[in-house]
Amino acid sequence: MSTPENAAAHAGELGAVADATEIPDKLYFRIGDVARLAGIKPYVLRFWETEFPALGPRKSGTGHRLYRRKDVEMVLEIKRLLYEQRFTIEGARKFLEVRPKTDGSGSAKPAKRRSAKAAPVASAKGQADLFGSGASEMLDTVRKELLEIVQLLR
Repeated sequence: MSTPENAAAHAGELGAVADATEIPDKLYFRIGDVARLAGIKPYVLRFWETEFPALGPRKSGTGHRLYRRKDVEMVLEIKRLLYEQRFTIEGARKFLEVRPKTDGSGSAKPAKRRSAKAAPVASAKGQADLFGSGASEMLDTVRKELLEIVQLLR
């Protein structure tokens, strides 16, 4: 029987992917195995494959989908985002695209350090993609106001 501490540690190992779902130690999983682990129907997995480019199981010689452990972890993360966090599919896709990548051990890779003056916060095109048109001006205004607050606090 697992203790809450073990469950929390296991969830951390999966990169906080799911509610401590035990993933068997196998190289490949078939679609039925992944569906049972995630508690969803196989047709939902096939649909998610079309919506999330990062989710791409290999196909066997007979055409069966073969999911790797990272695919199973991705399915559990997608399920958490859609069902628990109530993201839309588009929102979950964008979240997964911009989140920090993991190094395989479940911990995030350290971000490259850049000086604040060397790189802008985000490109105008990236801001428009994430927040809609007009977001660039709004974010610039917010950034200026935050810099003024920092100056007041010094």
